[in-house]
Amino acid sequence: MPGHLLTVEEYAALDGTGFTELVEGRVVTSPGSGRRHDVAVCLLAAQLERQLPAGLAFVVRNDLDLCLAPRGEPGFARRPDLLVVGRSAIARGDGLFRADEVLIVAEVVAPDSKRTDYQVKHDEYADAGIPHYWIVDTAGPVSLVACRAGGAGYLDAPAVTGTFTTDVPFPVELDLDALLG
Repeated sequence: MPGHLLTVEEYAALDGTGFTELVEGRVVTSPGSGRRHDVAVCLLAAQLERQLPAGLAFVVRNDLDLCLAPRGEPGFARRPDLLVVGRSAIARGDGLFRADEVLIVAEVVAPDSKRTDYQVKHDEYADAGIPHYWIVDTAGPVSLVACRAGGAGYLDAPAVTGTFTTDVPFPVELDLDALLG
């Protein structure tokens, strides 16, 4: 590891960044997610795929440049569980996804990431201008909190259990209980 704070470009050039993220120029290890978490991410992606409008696609666990720091300065890159992006972002095929290419970012809460997902990433994704953030919590009844850009940050809807239905940013219906496999 370099002995200085990293830019997003330097981070992207590192080998083996698969289980790390970049926070204010510091490489941090992402917590281990576990089987229950991984199954929930896959089942969420499967439900979502059938309902995505033409021109949109999902990607699982890809690096995302939050674009929170000027180029050349210590940056921020997260590795969300799931992203919904335009197909043009996938076709670009070079470098990290950029915040302005993301329509929805979703995190499935792991026991050791609860505070990070509900607070830290919540604020970072809002600051990055990502219009929609879904927080899926598999503890207790499975729930989804839909956060939507509005004012200075996100407006958080109440947690939904059972079936999550929305028309924003496109019509979708998710069976949350099915995320437990």
